[in-house]
Amino acid sequence: MTTAIDTRTLDTPEASLAYDVRGPLPAADGRPPLFLIGQPMDASGFGTLAGHVADRTVITYDPRGLGRSTRTDGRTTQTPQQQADDVHRIIEAVGGPVEMFASSGGAVTALALVAAHPADVTTLVAHEPPLLAVLPDADRAVAATRAVQELYAAKGWGHGMAAFIGLTSWQGEFTDDFSATPAPEPAAFGFPAEDDGSRDDPLLSYDSDAITAFRPDVAALTAAPTRIVIAAGIGSRNTLTWRTSVATARALNRDVTVFPGDHGGFLGGEFGQQGEPEAFAARLREVLDGD
Repeated sequence: MTTAIDTRTLDTPEASLAYDVRGPLPAADGRPPLFLIGQPMDASGFGTLAGHVADRTVITYDPRGLGRSTRTDGRTTQTPQQQADDVHRIIEAVGGPVEMFASSGGAVTALALVAAHPADVTTLVAHEPPLLAVLPDADRAVAATRAVQELYAAKGWGHGMAAFIGLTSWQGEFTDDFSATPAPEPAAFGFPAEDDGSRDDPLLSYDSDAITAFRPDVAALTAAPTRIVIAAGIGSRNTLTWRTSVATARALNRDVTVFPGDHGGFLGGEFGQQGEPEAFAARLREVLDGD
């Protein structure tokens, strides 16, 4: 099924936000629209997943400063509170509330959103939020992240991205063994070793530090009427974002809900990554339906 995409723009005092609506508003099935959000990924990463839930009205957006969304605040840093306010404005514009699937840094944004605007989201599926501060080895996790950022600053994107993959695929808590292990070479992943001089990658720079350092407001989230599901892909078991998901779920007094695939399990070739999007979408339907 092919659904027409209605691309809209919402202007705020600090940004111009591009968002897409697939399907009618209000939704034909009487359910809230399904809002898919990521960070630092923009809407282009949700094309395959949206296609697998084409019977739903689906909303996607580009976070400020990414993709088609521009910013006029003179900053490049991202914070969950800022992102949550942007998402809140879009939910108001489409007549909210919504159901929400939120990936990675988008899951952090979503937790900030529900704490601040609990009426905006009826069900939240927060998939692998990278909340380093909730880990028992938080100090070591932050130090490992800093090492990746420093390598990126020193040698460029290929070296930084290879080190990031080493960080995110590490099994279990960060130990002396991790800090003693050399970062993978870029060629191991087909990345260029040459430095093109750019340092504006939001994943590897310091611009997203506020997202990984965020501490969810457990009291506000527990009091919210929103049904909150913390999810992680089985392919991520024991890696960094699996462990942050487990710790976040425990803080909210619940278990992790397991999905197919890994951190990008919903991807269908976007960014050169192939997940298990059909199985992922089926699992998302089950979870949204309360199973």
